[in-house]
Amino acid sequence: MPRRSFAARARVATLPIVTGLLLVGLYLYTAAAETQGTLRVTVVEQGATAPTPVRVRITDAAGKPISKAPLGAIAMPGEALGVPREALSIMWGRDDRADGYATQPDGAFYVDAPFEVALPPGEYTVTLTKGYEFLRQQHRVTVAAGRSLRQRYELRRWIDMPGRGWYSSDDHIHLRRSPRENPLVTRWMAAEDIHVGNLLQMGDFHTSYFTQYAFGPAGRYQEGARLISPGQEDPRTPEIGHTISLGASDVVRVRPVDAYYGYDRTFDRVHALGGVTGYAHQAMTFHGYRGMTLDVLQRKIDFLELLQFCAPQGPLVTTHYYHFLDLGFPLTALAGSDFPWCGRNTAFGAAEDEGPHIGDARFYTHVGGPLTFDGWMGGVKAGHTFVTTGPMLDLRVDDALPGSTLERRDGDTLRIVVEALGHATDVPLRDLELVVHGEVVKTVAVGEAGQSSSRLRLTHDLRVGAHGVWIAARARGGPTQVAHTTPVYVRANGQGFANPATRDRYLELSEAYLKEIEADLAKPGTAVNEQLSRYRAGMAQRIAETRALIAALGAGRP
Repeated sequence: MPRRSFAARARVATLPIVTGLLLVGLYLYTAAAETQGTLRVTVVEQGATAPTPVRVRITDAAGKPISKAPLGAIAMPGEALGVPREALSIMWGRDDRADGYATQPDGAFYVDAPFEVALPPGEYTVTLTKGYEFLRQQHRVTVAAGRSLRQRYELRRWIDMPGRGWYSSDDHIHLRRSPRENPLVTRWMAAEDIHVGNLLQMGDFHTSYFTQYAFGPAGRYQEGARLISPGQEDPRTPEIGHTISLGASDVVRVRPVDAYYGYDRTFDRVHALGGVTGYAHQAMTFHGYRGMTLDVLQRKIDFLELLQFCAPQGPLVTTHYYHFLDLGFPLTALAGSDFPWCGRNTAFGAAEDEGPHIGDARFYTHVGGPLTFDGWMGGVKAGHTFVTTGPMLDLRVDDALPGSTLERRDGDTLRIVVEALGHATDVPLRDLELVVHGEVVKTVAVGEAGQSSSRLRLTHDLRVGAHGVWIAARARGGPTQVAHTTPVYVRANGQGFANPATRDRYLELSEAYLKEIEADLAKPGTAVNEQLSRYRAGMAQRIAETRALIAALGAGRP
């Protein structure tokens, strides 16, 4: 009988061991399956049969989120669409580095199809959310060992804003993206019920982050009524603020680099490329109010990001918005999440720290028909917007939408109708205010005759005087829930809408902001991103030009 080789004898000897290990593994797997149960869930919209994208959070009896990744979760993790798990936190974390975003900070995940998860026996709470137009749902379920529990839930709207011609947008999302990720990001947006997601390539004096593979039509992606549009948060500096540009046909990066602080060059180029420009973070952080003084008075920007869970005074901060409106400069109100940085937390009055969500601060644009990029951008450029973290607003001045400019004469009467819509449990309204030249001229509140937590309405007749006015509305709901419109601008007797009562105060404040910039030029910062002194001559010229405009406004010249 031939002798076997050592390798052959080793294989024969090893075979029982391997078989034994496999049997042990199978036994342990089977035992685990018998000691756990399976929760299988399908979520649809009311009246539909196909599953809908939705945000899901499952917590145990102690309120702790489950740590297992359910089968069927889409955006986080995203291996099902070819995004490696190891890449997720780098692509979608802060500063393009791994930062723990393989799952949402609060343990939530997103699905667009039936999903299942194996759980130890016990009581669980399934929370379903889909933006602000759908009612939040919580379901208690009991998982039994060795059993499968199938649940089908229907999401119900409390309002249909697209049916009214309004589409939700987030102007401030940071996600690195290639064409492969477009379907994934679109479904992620759909789970938060965002129709237009502006993905911003972020820059600073030295480099860029969260790169977009293309700009303009080549960089846009649309599935039905969900649209991804690339933009930029660049330039951004600690001395004069962070800026946002949306809708341009190409990215704009000023050269030479020493001219980076010449924001006006970027804004002029963005406008030439069909885009709109503005300041981020309510101009509260990174001294954005200084940059606004230069760029609003020189008519270089179009909007202010008015609503966000970043600045500690937020989410709604009107300080700098009303300043420049009262000086007679139109500014459209936009809003955004600044994902993955900012989010609702207890500091803003939330019941718990929810972490960053795409669309937690959003704006609505009146398009009037099916969603297209051109229709949406046209609505943004016209200022037909309101910002919200829950309530819905409808402001009409002589039937004109927010952003409209009306020409009237001294003695004319304006008919103003404002309506705020909410929901008794999810978005319980508290009050609705009519704001004229920064002052509340009329308020209605829950408890008054004809008013409720789901609908507040006011009408007002305003007589036009010798000076024009700007007219806006704002509403408040539950904790952290607020909304504000872009104004309607009323010119009187061929003149603008500036507020003469606050003109001198706001011009003095504008001068004070210019002096702050000069102080930074005189004593430059030492941080690596504080490079203002490299644009000394250019900034001195811009300050001088702005001072001339302040003097002209003070003399009553527009």
